[in-house]
Amino acid sequence: MNQMERMGLMDEHLDLSEKKLTEELVYDGMLLKVRRTQVELPDGTEAAREWIDHPGASAVIPYFTNGETLLVRQFRYPLGRVTLEIPAGKLDPGESALDCAARELREETGFVGGELIKVGAVVTTPGFTNEVIHLYVCKDPSPGTAQPDTGEFINCLRLPVAEVFQHIADGRIQDGKTVTAFLVARLKGLL
Repeated sequence: MNQMERMGLMDEHLDLSEKKLTEELVYDGMLLKVRRTQVELPDGTEAAREWIDHPGASAVIPYFTNGETLLVRQFRYPLGRVTLEIPAGKLDPGESALDCAARELREETGFVGGELIKVGAVVTTPGFTNEVIHLYVCKDPSPGTAQPDTGEFINCLRLPVAEVFQHIADGRIQDGKTVTAFLVARLKGLL
């Protein structure tokens, strides 16, 4: 028996759930809500959990028959730099993940229509947020007019999908939803 087994860390039947005791809203912002929750741990002790309540989001890979895709470049304030990502945005109240993907594609790139295929979903950072991003591929969308949100400044960059994978491999694309979407879409044979 190794040390992890002795500590009970290898017991897949161990109940790891935490019971919410109290919760308070610490911050109520335009996009995020920060909560502090007091929980009872599996061993009966208590701990505090600070976490971000997020409405969820959708992200979409535009994919064209010539093997190209369209990425967006935008400045991300928390990182202090421009990133290269797939079009994405938060779910509006009552909006489906599919409708959100189509809306974000239209708003950020101007492209519309095409066949939207669900790739999966990614839980972004479960240590401090409940954000889930639904991932899609949109095959053969048609050009239209971009309609970015107020205060959103975006440039689009059309690239061969092979080049996107090279950018992922060499670290030029680090955005988690983008990396995950391309890898899962490739594994599913959609790219």
